[in-house]
Amino acid sequence: MPVSAHQVRVLIIAGDPLARAGLAALLATQPPLIVVGQVAPAADLTTQIAAYQPTVLLWDLGWNPTGALEALAELTDGGLPVLTLVQDETQTGAVWAAGARGLLLRDAKVEALAAALCGLAQGLVVLEPLLANGVMVSAGTTPHLLAEPLTPRELEVLKRMAEGLSNKLIARALAISEHTIKFHVNAILGKLGAQSRTEAVVRATRAGLILL
Repeated sequence: MPVSAHQVRVLIIAGDPLARAGLAALLATQPPLIVVGQVAPAADLTTQIAAYQPTVLLWDLGWNPTGALEALAELTDGGLPVLTLVQDETQTGAVWAAGARGLLLRDAKVEALAAALCGLAQGLVVLEPLLANGVMVSAGTTPHLLAEPLTPRELEVLKRMAEGLSNKLIARALAISEHTIKFHVNAILGKLGAQSRTEAVVRATRAGLILL
């Protein structure tokens, strides 16, 4: 049967065979995803990719991703989008520096995995909100950490800025003063290095801060 143009071909990479099997079983219930293979990171990944011809890679980095980062960087240099699964936020910086385009926690729900893989297949950057706070991705540059992460309240304001709400409407939605909203907006612009609300939203979207 020919493969539909709408199908997303997923190659699963994980050191733990149980993790590979578990992820494959989860994704089997999520069309349009098609799991085309399961391999260990120690395998010749270039050969495996040529054989399976995936649209995206799903890489479970396990408890310690250090040994896999060099291989991850080589794959991302080739332009193939990689969704990485990490144990916690301490791994975020190194994984993004290696060039991953997506990052979720290892205990992410299957719906989040499916949405993230489909997003990467469409050229999007996908970040778990709990991990995205300290990551800034600029178009055409290597991802880097924000000098100072956005606070939970600033993220709330940012999301409403993306909806096109004025300061007055944001203040009403969050039940705080318009003066306080103006303070948060200025802080957001400064942390994102943006000159306007529109630029801040664009930068935040590229960073994945308001993608999910």
